[in-house]
Amino acid sequence: MELSHEAREVLHNAKRHNRVGPEEERDIDEVIALLPDDRSLLYKNVDSNPIGDFYRYSIHIRIQHLLIFSTFLLLAFTGLPIHYHDAFWAEPFNSMLGGLEVTRVIHRTLAVTMIFAMVYHFATIGMGTLIKWRNRTFELRRTILPIWKDVSDFREDMLFFGGKRPVRPEMDKFMYKQKIHYFAAGFGNTVMVISGSTFLFPDVWASILPIGIASHFQEMMRLSHPHEALLALLVIAFWHWYNVHLAPGRFPMQWTFLTGKITREHQIEEHFHEYLRCIVSMPEERKYLRELIAEKKIWGTQPRE
Repeated sequence: MELSHEAREVLHNAKRHNRVGPEEERDIDEVIALLPDDRSLLYKNVDSNPIGDFYRYSIHIRIQHLLIFSTFLLLAFTGLPIHYHDAFWAEPFNSMLGGLEVTRVIHRTLAVTMIFAMVYHFATIGMGTLIKWRNRTFELRRTILPIWKDVSDFREDMLFFGGKRPVRPEMDKFMYKQKIHYFAAGFGNTVMVISGSTFLFPDVWASILPIGIASHFQEMMRLSHPHEALLALLVIAFWHWYNVHLAPGRFPMQWTFLTGKITREHQIEEHFHEYLRCIVSMPEERKYLRELIAEKKIWGTQPRE
């Protein structure tokens, strides 16, 4: 396989981070050369596999996802009946929970839980970044932060889906689509926390903001709170759930959020640069590739004699 400039750089950094010796480096280079130039031959049969092949998310990330996912849905299901408490469908719901005031208490408790999950998440990310920085293994391209390559990845992916490109672009641990969703969710949660706090602490906001701005700000926040919730529900229902539950190769679900593991085919298809790191760090993966390529005769630029 002829690697792109970015892929060669990823491979070089992975070898350095794993302190690869000369003999192991030759083995890695031989396996890379054997990979088919059309890497879709390695992932065209991608399917939803609960077992997975490579670890992707730690237990901390999975707990945070569970907390934010569950509290988000419960916040929506309790918050909308509070906002539309006079509606015919809201009154029975609030009565079932014990009345409007009880629904408010539940909603606020859930909000505190979500804020805790957000703090927990940023603490985990921050600590992990500091450890990698200290060990000199930090790579910006491997993080959720946007980089210029995401723009070209998006363009090339659109060309692929339009039939103008044979394979998908070589993307890293987090592809452009995941980064967009992550920051959209982060922005939405921030808006919900700030706007929700104006309901609980109006006097605090009035004391912080200038007199001429405080009332307008609080009114704007109170309008944005329910509408941002509706927007978030639509995004989750029609975009996120499609990508992780209904997209080809993902049905009935992408199991990563439960097991922390991702399938080999999915890794090669959407996170090829991360797969290169797995080849470097996992001798058993190199052995598997040699056997697979020999069996299917799909070798690339340097076929085995």
